Amino acid sequence: MRIGVVFPQTELGGDVGAVRAYGQAVDELGFAHLLAYDHVLGADPSVHIPWTGPYDVHTTFHEPFVLFGYLAAVTALELVTGIIILPQRQTALVAKQAAEVDLLTDGRFRLGVGVGWNAVEYEALGKDFSDRGRRYDEQVEVMRRLWTEPSVTHQGRYEQITAAGLAPLPVQRPIPVWFGGQSPVAYRRIGRLADGWFPQVLPGARLDEARAVISGAAIAAGRDPAALGMEGRISWGPGGVDDLVRHAGKWRDAGATHVAVNTMGAGLATVDDHLATLTIAAESLGVKS
Repeated sequence: MRIGVVFPQTELGGDVGAVRAYGQAVDELGFAHLLAYDHVLGADPSVHIPWTGPYDVHTTFHEPFVLFGYLAAVTALELVTGIIILPQRQTALVAKQAAEVDLLTDGRFRLGVGVGWNAVEYEALGKDFSDRGRRYDEQVEVMRRLWTEPSVTHQGRYEQITAAGLAPLPVQRPIPVWFGGQSPVAYRRIGRLADGWFPQVLPGARLDEARAVISGAAIAAGRDPAALGMEGRISWGPGGVDDLVRHAGKWRDAGATHVAVNTMGAGLATVDDHLATLTIAAESLGVKS
């Protein structure tokens, strides 16, 4: 099981020095990958009433593709989007940006995608929130073709390309696409299309139920469910090292191929605080062993 980190961008603000220090220290500690969340815009809760989303206009988010271009120059980490909200973005542009990150990292990139929840963001980006799930499947198909074929013609329900392609192509052909989601519809989509997934539930009965739906959909699509990667998430909290190790063990026993350590929401005030905690986590989880 490969162990990485969740980039705490909601708590680092706009400090570029903190971004560099964090990425380089995580690399030196021996973590395998860095996962970053995605939001382009935050909603103003004084206008959008009642606002119940976890993020708003005051929450900081570095744009993942640009962030990864920077981190690719200063680390050797695998970089992972967890997740890019795909239907609110232009498909060909996401494919191009992903291909560029894959080149800059020499193939150390996973593209995590999902449909998102923030209608305010969709409106601002000029995309329809109501049909995002229906567009999603076709977007993944088109991206994979753009990453593997020098010239693509595609006339679909939502996407049209006439004899056009990306250059240069990425190192990985195609780039691995991992999915988020936590509904039966999302689980069936994962089984049909994904290279891996990010569960939103903990190991136990609900994870087992989700995996059963995914496995059934994969088999129906002629795919091997065992070939799908799975990345869990473990958070630093009041239980400290003991809880961290215990939860990592649960994910390992559940068959996770990857896990990411999340230090957001733990009351850590500075990048140095995050890195001190990750130093303890790296030692307790044996990331260099």
